[in-house]
Amino acid sequence: MKKGRDLFFLTTCRTLHKTPNSSNSNILSNSITAATFHETMQTSDHDSSSQRYSFNPTLNWNPQLHNYFTKAYGSDRFSRISSALTRPSRYSCIRVNTLRSNSDAVIEKLSLLVKKSSNADDCEDGDDAVNPLKECLDSDSDSDSGPVFKCRIPGLDYVVFVWGSGPHRVDYGNVAPKEVIVSRKCAEAVLRGAQVYVPGILACSAHVEKGDTIAVSVSVEQKGSDGSWSAGMTRGIVLQGSETDPYYIERNGLYIGQGTAMLSRAGMFRVTQGLGVDMKDRVYELHSFYNVLEGEIFLQNLPSIIAAHALDPQMGERILDMCAAPGGKTTAIAILMKDKGEVIATDRSHNKVLDIHKLAAELGLSCIKAFKLDALKSVSRRNDNDTFIDACHNNATNDVKNQVPSNLQVERISPLVTQSFKTETLEENGKGNKAHEGAYPSKAEIRKSMRKARNGPGRHQSGGGRVDSSKGFDPDSFDRVLLDAPCSALGLRPRLFAGEDTIESLRSHAKYQRRMFDQAVQLVRPGGVIVYSTCTINPGENEALVRYALDKYKYLSLAPQHPKIGGPGLVGNCEFPDGYVDEWLRPGEENLVQRFDPSSPLDTIGFFIAKFAVGSKDT
Repeated sequence: MKKGRDLFFLTTCRTLHKTPNSSNSNILSNSITAATFHETMQTSDHDSSSQRYSFNPTLNWNPQLHNYFTKAYGSDRFSRISSALTRPSRYSCIRVNTLRSNSDAVIEKLSLLVKKSSNADDCEDGDDAVNPLKECLDSDSDSDSGPVFKCRIPGLDYVVFVWGSGPHRVDYGNVAPKEVIVSRKCAEAVLRGAQVYVPGILACSAHVEKGDTIAVSVSVEQKGSDGSWSAGMTRGIVLQGSETDPYYIERNGLYIGQGTAMLSRAGMFRVTQGLGVDMKDRVYELHSFYNVLEGEIFLQNLPSIIAAHALDPQMGERILDMCAAPGGKTTAIAILMKDKGEVIATDRSHNKVLDIHKLAAELGLSCIKAFKLDALKSVSRRNDNDTFIDACHNNATNDVKNQVPSNLQVERISPLVTQSFKTETLEENGKGNKAHEGAYPSKAEIRKSMRKARNGPGRHQSGGGRVDSSKGFDPDSFDRVLLDAPCSALGLRPRLFAGEDTIESLRSHAKYQRRMFDQAVQLVRPGGVIVYSTCTINPGENEALVRYALDKYKYLSLAPQHPKIGGPGLVGNCEFPDGYVDEWLRPGEENLVQRFDPSSPLDTIGFFIAKFAVGSKDT
């Protein structure tokens, strides 16, 4: 800014120097020049302020990764993808639990809760591309329903869209506002409709009091001298609000809205939880569905719903969902089966298995069985008696931990509420016996309880509840397998940071996914189906996996998917500087997969789905 002013002043001086040597002319010329200078400076300040207090992020990639994606997609397309990733989808996608409700009933209820955005006409120009999903809805829907519409894609009438809006121009006033800086993850949640909670606040202006209007900006990770990435600030620092502030420049174009401070500055850094800023004016107006219609609806991205639908589960089948947490696709499969059959869900994390149990109970589903199991060990090993160990079969070789009688199933899977030691329920030998009323805890138990309260549950401990562990399943024992593989997640949005991802880390994900796919192939029976999906834009984890699968397992073939609304896959290959070659799809295969481009008019996350039909394994 100072450099711009100096340049303008120099230009003005040169103009004054050329003024004719006349007193009247000098006075008139000097007056006009002074007025022009003042007006131009005001315009310059306004433009600079508008640019600063805006949301115009740039996603910075690792240079090698940037070159790789540019080769894969082309420069223009990758630029559009990169820009789209920094912004949220402008609608929420809701899956209706058809076992308890229906789309029409949900739409009626949501229409009473969700109002059309009051500043929907204040959107930035040039970012109002028509979504074909919304275009269809506008021409064939009841206008009285407001922003809530039923999905018109054949077969997905149990899906409801709730439209938001943005990006909006937020008026931060004529003077530098009081503000807070929030973490990048907090900001990404706020862009999706959340509030600003205390743990996400990193810094705050001085003299902020409860009730003040406060701007919210984002701290994106910066690379340190040691090569590590961090926010680069100590939580609780005071923002100066001037250009001398060391964090002033990096916040340009990273303001996500403003709201009302729910705590004073001191309060924000004194407590550890609670609401910090109640957001009033947002760059993106998206609706929050926290605690809304629990048991009737589930918030889920459209491509994820389509992945479960592409599996085409049938009533009475036995289906495996590998890497299932938090259970969105698991419950979608169970509902499509009308809760008749057996859905096995696995995850390596104890607490995530509990999350699956909790969601299944919330949606009223009984056909789901969840187990703690590493996906790389999904196929059971033979024991000394040369028989397979299967966690879902009750036989002598079954080695499932923490089994309890069937009549205690609900108690076993429900999270336990911590109570006083006198009334605490003890689970000894699988029995839910209440502690003796006269018993007192030992000193060791008291110390353990105090440590847990002080330090939290710990990485490998549960917040309460027990889960079954599995040692794997018999080969060819499932009709269908869904592998929504752990991935680089480079398709999730909004995303404000991508600096840590490298070619090496993406290759590591790809190797891991191939090993999991090898397990899936062994578990599905001949004549069965495998659906593979990821939430990344990386061809090395998508098309390259398909090429690997088709080349290694000759009895696999790509199968048509329904519904099919995603774009085609990438054909060809990519050679890296070190000589490594990524082989992708071959001509004719691209239309048998679904690739969801975040920059497409559908406005979804980046996602990939491939469906495999399993032939005879004897060939």
